[in-house]
Amino acid sequence: MALSVKEQTTYWGLTTLAILAVLWALGDVILPFVIGAAIAYFLDPIADRLERWGLSRAAATAIITLMAILAFALMILLILPTLIEQTVALFNAAPELFADLRNFLVLHFPQILDENSTISQSLASIGDAVKAHGGEVISTAVSTAFSLINVVVLLVVSPVVAFYLLLDWDRMIARIDSLLPRDHAPVIRRLASEIDATLASFLRGQGTVCLLLGIYYAVALMIAGLQFGLVVGVIAGALTFIPYVGALVGGALAIGLALFQWWGDWVHIGIVAAIFASGQMIEGNVLTPKLVGSSVGLHPVWLLFALSAFGTLFGFVGMLIAVPVAAALGVLARFVIAEYKDGRLYKGQAEKDAE
Repeated sequence: MALSVKEQTTYWGLTTLAILAVLWALGDVILPFVIGAAIAYFLDPIADRLERWGLSRAAATAIITLMAILAFALMILLILPTLIEQTVALFNAAPELFADLRNFLVLHFPQILDENSTISQSLASIGDAVKAHGGEVISTAVSTAFSLINVVVLLVVSPVVAFYLLLDWDRMIARIDSLLPRDHAPVIRRLASEIDATLASFLRGQGTVCLLLGIYYAVALMIAGLQFGLVVGVIAGALTFIPYVGALVGGALAIGLALFQWWGDWVHIGIVAAIFASGQMIEGNVLTPKLVGSSVGLHPVWLLFALSAFGTLFGFVGMLIAVPVAAALGVLARFVIAEYKDGRLYKGQAEKDAE
């Protein structure tokens, strides 16, 4: 006998609460497994394509793993040392940058800001505070990360989890499908397919956009001669995942550093501004339409809310699951609205009389 609507709502509600309780209780403990699952999901289409080319699933997984190891080793050897060096140099140069800003304001706005004013003294102290406490902040963040997450476990467990999930992905999906309630299996499959399409368009597509833009900004800014260009490119590329934030933060940081480095040399400053302007044109007209698509269904405001809410509730793990949850809730909301518009509550008595 089929369950009533009330009973079904109770079961699904209890399941949702149980999942949220597990996330709340385990927190960062499950971080390596969430990251591993995300990596496997991201790489599954590549493995499927290799299978269509005639390789077995095991061989496809082995090739992808080998390429990932080579890419990671290349990043460690070539990129990471420069990134760390520029990050440390940026913290060390902060007092000089703030001193230049103070002198600029004093020179051009003497009626607002003089040497003895509170704002001038505040600007002078900010740079010293960044230098004095910047390393302390980084050290505290790192020590906190070490206390919450065993970095060795994170670096070892996540790739292992990703490898086995990627190897068994199709079998795992088939097994989950076999456990679906038979009465609702077709609807659940359709909703799952829509959620997967949304995630594939946004997560994989936007991730690729972030990677390509980060590389473009870093390389272009370093060629232009901007100090800390690699750091700015990495920050701008990573923040591109959050709508509008990457362009605003990266552009403001790059142009601000260019003003300090080349004040009066408007050609170099214009080149830096042109790099970010061209990057936004490429993203808006080429990368995002091609890789993400125009009908993802994730409104920027809804995405920002999901990231903020889940980050506050569940920490870093919550931020990782925010996008899948936002996509799922968006699909479910559209499904509920469609059912509502097809029902008697929306159509009313006139529809019944017409029938």
